[in-house]
Amino acid sequence: METHEYPNGDITVIWQPQKCIHSAVCVKLLPQVYNPKDRPWIKAENATPEELRKQIDQCPSGALSYKFNTEK
Repeated sequence: METHEYPNGDITVIWQPQKCIHSAVCVKLLPQVYNPKDRPWIKAENATPEELRKQIDQCPSGALSYKFNTEK
């Protein structure tokens, strides 16, 4: 399955377009991050990792997820 990753410090936003149902929860909660008219349409750097995590946890389709970045 195709995925796109958008890093922001301690967290990386993962988007799976095939799962997206376009509910617009992401755009409504964090419009400074999600703008479907822009490319890339996700600008993870425009919110804190905590704000991103809280919003992604509300994604109804599971198209958005996140992973924590760890230093190697």
